[in-house]
Amino acid sequence: MIADKWQESLGLTTAEDKVWELYHENSKVTRYNNFPSDETLTAQMRLMAESIALPSYPAFELPKSLLPLDKPIGEAMLARSSARAMAPCDLTLEQTASIFGHAYGITRDQRSMGFPRPFRACPSAGGLYPLELYFDTEHVIGLPAGLYHFNPEKLRLQQLYCGGRKDVLAKAVVQPSAVEASALVYFITAVFDRTIFKYGDRGYRFVHIEAGHVAQNINLAATALGLGCLNIGGFYDREIDELLGLDGLSHSTIYMGVIGQSSKTTTP
Repeated sequence: MIADKWQESLGLTTAEDKVWELYHENSKVTRYNNFPSDETLTAQMRLMAESIALPSYPAFELPKSLLPLDKPIGEAMLARSSARAMAPCDLTLEQTASIFGHAYGITRDQRSMGFPRPFRACPSAGGLYPLELYFDTEHVIGLPAGLYHFNPEKLRLQQLYCGGRKDVLAKAVVQPSAVEASALVYFITAVFDRTIFKYGDRGYRFVHIEAGHVAQNINLAATALGLGCLNIGGFYDREIDELLGLDGLSHSTIYMGVIGQSSKTTTP
C-alpha cells in the first residue's frame, strides 16, 4: 500500500514507466542466485576472445610504451572539466595510444597464475573486460582519417573505414557542436555476453559501471596531456551502432566522448 502511494506520487502509473524499476529489482543479488562454478567460468573465458578480431582490416601498430603523465593525479582530478568550448588540434600517435592505453590497456598478465585474462587499467567485474574502444579522427598525425578500433591485446589499431565522418557523427548526437569542434570522437561499446554469462542481469549493471571507469580514465589521461575532453551520453543509439557496424543488441554503444583543444571557456 505504501509503495503504491509512493509510486502514484511520482506519477509511475503504467508498466512502461516502471521498466527501470522492474530491471533494478530483478537485477539485485540475493542469497538464492546460482552463479557458475570457477571451473565453468575459466573454461568459458578461455573460449571467449579478449578483444574482437578484425583481421581483414588495415592495421597500424602502436608504440610499445606510453607517454608519462607528469601531472600529479590529484591535480589531474581537480583540473578535469567538461570542455564545452573546444577546437580541433593535431594529436600524435603517442598521445592517442597513451590516452587509450591508460584507459583500458593491459597492465599485467595473470595467466601464469592460472587466470585466463590479463588485467587492465580499470576495474572489471570478474576480470571479464566486456568493453571495446573505437574512435573517429582526422587529426592524428601519421594516421589516415577514418574510424579505428583499439586492440590492447595486440597493441594495434585497425581501420574500419577510410575518411573522417565527423559530419555524419554530428547528426547522430544531441549536441552536434560537440563533435564538430573536436579532434577525436571515441566510442565505448559493450559485448554484453562477456559479463552476462557469469552474472546474469546483474552483469548488465556491471558493464555500465565499467564504462564509467574507462571514461574517467580517458578524461584524466587527456587532462594530464593538456587536452580537453567532454563525455557524451546524448546520442542516437541505432545510428551510432550502424556507423560502427554493430548489431546493437549483443554488441552496442553505451558511451561516447570527444577530445580536442580546450579553450578554457565554461558555460552552464
